[in-house]
Amino acid sequence: MKYWLFLGIAIVAEVVGTSSLKASEGFTRFWPSLLVVAGYALAFYFLSLTLKAIPVGTAYAIWAGLGIVLISLVGWWLFDQKLDAATLLGMGLIITGVIVINVFSKVGVH
Repeated sequence: MKYWLFLGIAIVAEVVGTSSLKASEGFTRFWPSLLVVAGYALAFYFLSLTLKAIPVGTAYAIWAGLGIVLISLVGWWLFDQKLDAATLLGMGLIITGVIVINVFSKVGVH
């Protein structure tokens, strides 16, 4: 169970890093730039811990998929980016894919 927690931390850290990347304005703002580096360092560290128990393909699919959904929501919430019907449909399909992997796959650790 702790490896799923590690994966969750990696996903959140990646979302913080990516959100800060937008806010850093090309690394011209110090604090957001520092958050980029810290967020990505933390994300990759916890992703590496995750890979001790969860297969790389499964972990990366979940990390990337949920990261896409979360960063899209952050973009909408913090940066006033629009989410149209196609975007919402795609995000729903990504979430469905993550659920299918977690519920039906016999490859990952459950």
